[in-house]
Amino acid sequence: MDQAENLRTIIKRQNQKQVNNARVFAVTSGKGGVGKSSVSINLALQYRKLGKRVIILDADFGLANIEVMFGIIPKYNLSDIIFKGKELKEIIIEGLEGVGFISGGSGIAKLVNLDKEQIKRLVNKLSDLEELADIIIIDTGAGISSSVMEFVLAAPETIIVTTPEPTSITDSYALLKALSMNEDFNKEETKIRILANKVMSEEEGRNLFEKLSMVVSQFLGLKLEFLGNIPQDNCISKAVMKQKPVSLMFPTAISTKSFEKITQSLENSEDTAFIYRKGIRGYFKSVFARRL
Repeated sequence: MDQAENLRTIIKRQNQKQVNNARVFAVTSGKGGVGKSSVSINLALQYRKLGKRVIILDADFGLANIEVMFGIIPKYNLSDIIFKGKELKEIIIEGLEGVGFISGGSGIAKLVNLDKEQIKRLVNKLSDLEELADIIIIDTGAGISSSVMEFVLAAPETIIVTTPEPTSITDSYALLKALSMNEDFNKEETKIRILANKVMSEEEGRNLFEKLSMVVSQFLGLKLEFLGNIPQDNCISKAVMKQKPVSLMFPTAISTKSFEKITQSLENSEDTAFIYRKGIRGYFKSVFARRL
């Protein structure tokens, strides 16, 4: 093997290793009630349709929306890896259409008190997710509490769900301001996308984004990307009442088509070197960085 061929082989192996890292999204919002968990689940289901292995980590320990929509009651949660000696595969539940689910539950709150050795053990265990998933969606709590910010700060890709309601837009700005002021936030290593939910038209969603983006750029120095719109759709309300994701209950609904379009947009926008650089190990090391 000559030197050039040897170099090509090394580069190919490095690229393969890089792509093996899972893609990590944090889905968050400035306030509750904007459809954040619905977005997480429907994006997960659309990624499954593309043949991706998907796991949702429910990091919203205040509410159990993911559990309700999946119709499951988890036996174990994230903290049981540390406090009950459970293995990662024991706490992952198979949800709808094969989407994996990990409950943070009240266990998320317990994680703030872990010592360094416990954190290292948890990160090592969670690194196994790399072998189990192509896409990992972190469904955070809403707002700017420390438990929310830690998961958002660590994410290479963040999706902020907002609606045309003035309070939702104001709270989205408050979330972005809190991010920009945090000493651990690196805007050069984070993609922040805005998803306009419950809009009456594409124009309304685009206008919402343009106004928010302009203010954020001017006063916070952050660059936002527009992910797209999810329209106000009665099918979503009907699906919620049945505790089902709209993508499954109404596969031809306009909202389902919008989720399909958004997921495809995320796939087509992949910057491999950026997106897969961190992987799930890098993500959770960042979550707990200040305590290591």
